[in-house]
Amino acid sequence: MRPTLCFTGEISLDDFIGTYWQRRPLLLRQAIDPGLLDLPAEELAGLACEEGVESRLIQLHAEADWSLQHGPFDDGAFAALPEANWTLLVQDVDKYVTQVADVLEAFDFLPDWRIDDIMISYAVDGGGVGPHTDNYDVFLI
Repeated sequence: MRPTLCFTGEISLDDFIGTYWQRRPLLLRQAIDPGLLDLPAEELAGLACEEGVESRLIQLHAEADWSLQHGPFDDGAFAALPEANWTLLVQDVDKYVTQVADVLEAFDFLPDWRIDDIMISYAVDGGGVGPHTDNYDVFLI
């Protein structure tokens, strides 16, 4: 089944493009079936251990004291992590998991050159990515 971006009757696609796209944030609850991106943590961690897969591990050690590690990670890296205050980010998941790649079809109203990849993150309690700015368009699902 082809995924669709559901505007839930709040606005039309034309209104989204004309009023919100690249102009201001918009929250659309249940805009896409989150089950399409339901990847087990173990599978995401497995991808982060593979050569050639771009991944990052961000940890908060104390207030405003963040660390960043780049993958690939070894199998024991995740077992050594604390119970809180870390996030795993894996880029290009759509290139490795067909179900995730299918989600891009919901954004077929955008020009192909505007689409880069689907990044999936996994965070434990207290996890985050720290203060940052994205210099590109972002859909958070």
